[in-house]
Amino acid sequence: MRLVTYAAASGPRPGAIVGDRVLDLGGFAGSVAQLLADAAALSAARAAVGAIEPSSLPVLDSDALRAPVTPGKILCLGYNYRGHVPDGVDPTANDPEYPDVFVKTANTLAGPNEPVVIPPGATDVDYEGEVAVVIGRRAQRVALADALDHVGGYTILNDVSDRAWQRRQSQWALGKCSDGFAPLGPWIVTPDELGDPQDLLVEVVRDGVVTVSQSTSTTIFSVAYVIHHLSQVLTLEPGDIVSTGTPQKLPDAQEAHRPLAGGDAVTVRISRIGELTTTFVAAQPPVVERAKRDETPRPTSSLVPDRVSSTGARAPFAQRPDSQEATA
Repeated sequence: MRLVTYAAASGPRPGAIVGDRVLDLGGFAGSVAQLLADAAALSAARAAVGAIEPSSLPVLDSDALRAPVTPGKILCLGYNYRGHVPDGVDPTANDPEYPDVFVKTANTLAGPNEPVVIPPGATDVDYEGEVAVVIGRRAQRVALADALDHVGGYTILNDVSDRAWQRRQSQWALGKCSDGFAPLGPWIVTPDELGDPQDLLVEVVRDGVVTVSQSTSTTIFSVAYVIHHLSQVLTLEPGDIVSTGTPQKLPDAQEAHRPLAGGDAVTVRISRIGELTTTFVAAQPPVVERAKRDETPRPTSSLVPDRVSSTGARAPFAQRPDSQEATA
């Protein structure tokens, strides 16, 4: 199945794509994450999709699509494809022993139709097309052999990054976590429909040119291993996202690197999942206004401040002629 979250008059609804139409699954679960976590509800939804007459369904309005899940955690991998290495590292060097994991915060989540606003201070914004794993069952210290049983499906994430901020510190958070820097979608493909996650072609198209093209068969750490590895440290909950890293750009694209700017569009396409196109817009210049001065006259004190004598001793307060004795 292909599962979506779409905007309806009653609010966000879970649904399934049937051809070019959408079947409302709100009768089975309140959200896609809840549906993935409930085996009985998921089975009933699958049966409903198989039994429905497509022509009886409304045509899917792609503008109504929202991020398919709202994850509690977005965990990402760096340098998980062979040939993709940090600056200055030999691309033929031995594989790392462990995955390089970082976090994208909740404010980064964006739906498949939301433009990404380039912050005013961002000078080197870049894109990364990635296979994103959606957790379907709670995963806590799971065995490698059982790891894929906890996957609810697969979608696409564009790990938008500001390289300038990323290079300013050893931790990547400020380069990865601007608002909207994690477009997600357009839907989730369940494992039974997707097949082997280690046999997908990941491509990115910018300005009509393919800038990334590499198979997930070349990842260093498989989806199963990553789920196993992460679950030893933290519990993965239904709806959580694990993004599996980006391949290296093709040589011509690396040489012609140009930071993203307003008006640019990037399409990530992954075989058996689909396409996610993200447009970028420039932020409006920040508006700085001067604070208005309060011109109201200040009241004067009825007391004369302490007088200090030439010897340094304080004289008692002198009262104004019209003042009254202070009372306790």
